[in-house]
Amino acid sequence: MPTENNLRMKGREPIKFMVVDDHPAFRLGLTALIESQADMKVVSETGNGREAVELFRKSAPDIVLMDLRLPGFGGVEAITALCREFPNCRVVVITTYDCDEDIYRAYQAGACACLLKDSSAEEIIGTLRRVHGGEKSLPPGMDNRLRERRRREEISDREMDVLRCLVKGCNKKEISSQLFISEETVKTHLRNLFAKLGVHDRTGAVIAAVRHGIVHLE
Repeated sequence: MPTENNLRMKGREPIKFMVVDDHPAFRLGLTALIESQADMKVVSETGNGREAVELFRKSAPDIVLMDLRLPGFGGVEAITALCREFPNCRVVVITTYDCDEDIYRAYQAGACACLLKDSSAEEIIGTLRRVHGGEKSLPPGMDNRLRERRRREEISDREMDVLRCLVKGCNKKEISSQLFISEETVKTHLRNLFAKLGVHDRTGAVIAAVRHGIVHLE
């Protein structure tokens, strides 16, 4: 197998990666896996979404591996910022959660592939090579789930506020008080939420929202 020096001598630069994950041990392991390949190199890494944008400007990686659950400036926000400034940026999401809402939002923001963190080394390296070759990639079965997600009507910002209150266990009166809206308006938002989520009551709405990754239990 050719070494990095041999690649350079032949005029072939290694594929450059940036790794963005707020868990240092996982980031270290992923970096070691990538650099075990003779034609791959990690040129920058961070656990911060905002810093990822700054590092991209400096290190110009070919591919960014991006965790979605980052503190503060999240993965989707970072992908949005990167793809807005660098339209040809290639981002591979790597996440613990296979929630269709998270992955849908990442693809809408500009991601071109997704990996689950429990993927094998062969799956990870294979996906990275395919992305470098211009392909897109999803975990098995996720394409059908994303198709279903695209058919689901978008939840408005106000409906999301109500949904977050539901997840916290608030009743209609408490939601009304917290959001400064009437209880009748709360009922209207709840009816809309139930219809969009395909459920019949508040418990069903919470279960559906958590299962799809629309809201997260911290």
